[in-house]
Amino acid sequence: MSLYLFAGIPVDDFDAALAWYGKLLGLDPSHFPNDIEAVWELAEGRLIYIVRRPEDAGHAMLTVIVEDLDALMASVTERGLEPAKQEAYSNGVRKTTYADPDGNEISFGEVPR
Repeated sequence: MSLYLFAGIPVDDFDAALAWYGKLLGLDPSHFPNDIEAVWELAEGRLIYIVRRPEDAGHAMLTVIVEDLDALMASVTERGLEPAKQEAYSNGVRKTTYADPDGNEISFGEVPR
């Protein structure tokens, strides 16, 4: 069985969110399905998108697991964003959360090997 991900993040100001997610992810959107959506392919079959839906903006929470959290955080900081929260759990898992302009929480986690 193959699993794919297409996770949506509702935003209020599409242009501001487009710029912010470009800084967070360090890449341009993979495509624009229409004038109120932008899609980023993080890995094959794993996509996130922003969509202008002001009535739902600020309620998304998602976590992306990465191999090297420190490297990711350093690159995001270089692009001008700082984390809203950092956590370390007793099982060795670490998580860093960024809050977009609407308050959506986009986290990156690293699982010990």
